[in-house]
Amino acid sequence: MSRKFFVGGNWKMNGTKKVADELLSNLVKGPLDPNVEVLIGVPAIYLDFVKEKAPCNIYVAAQNCYKTEKGAFTGEISPSMLKDIGIDWVILGHSERRQIFQETDTLIAEKVNHALESGLSVVACIGETLEEREAGQTEAVVAKQIKAIKEKICNWQNVVIAYEPVWAIGTGKTASPQQAQDVHKILRKWLCDEVSETVAKTTRIIYGGSVTSSNCRELAKECDIDGFLVGGASLKPEFVEIINANQ
Repeated sequence: MSRKFFVGGNWKMNGTKKVADELLSNLVKGPLDPNVEVLIGVPAIYLDFVKEKAPCNIYVAAQNCYKTEKGAFTGEISPSMLKDIGIDWVILGHSERRQIFQETDTLIAEKVNHALESGLSVVACIGETLEEREAGQTEAVVAKQIKAIKEKICNWQNVVIAYEPVWAIGTGKTASPQQAQDVHKILRKWLCDEVSETVAKTTRIIYGGSVTSSNCRELAKECDIDGFLVGGASLKPEFVEIINANQ
């Protein structure tokens, strides 16, 4: 069963209106592989601005949202607010949310569930720290994280899983193609065993962790790697090369 290649660019807490214009201009100039779904994760304050200017072949995503529709949650944004300005995607569970802001597996799963119920599509992030990998806990950690999500949702149709080893994010260290493939294969088997064979075959599992134009093609060759979630390189012209990794 064919899974369409998916490449997301996470701008994180970077950018201005001028920078956003430059990044969009670079993507419009491309050219982009038409067989790839492209997403850009934009700081909340610029979502409306970027959505108005982005071409229709590029999804615009929020980098976070909360688990309820409204309420006394100062500083948060809800899925219904995102839908109100035409945003259809959100990135949840990013390692920086887990590590810096101490978001738990349960909270992330609740966010994923509410986002899906509200009509958003979700890039759900999971991954282990360096200490966990060195202790041989990678499989247990990612299984625990994805299990929390599985316990809260019923439909995986609008979920993309991003495996992003924490030790490879923003460090310049990248999991080797084989290391990444090994975990992606584990995740796909978990989906097959714990959810269904159909979900395992159709759910895209993308890799995030210091992806660049120099390593993207080798990573893309692995059979269970269905794309990338790109951080720093999504703010550079090379993002186009990463999108076109299969060409």
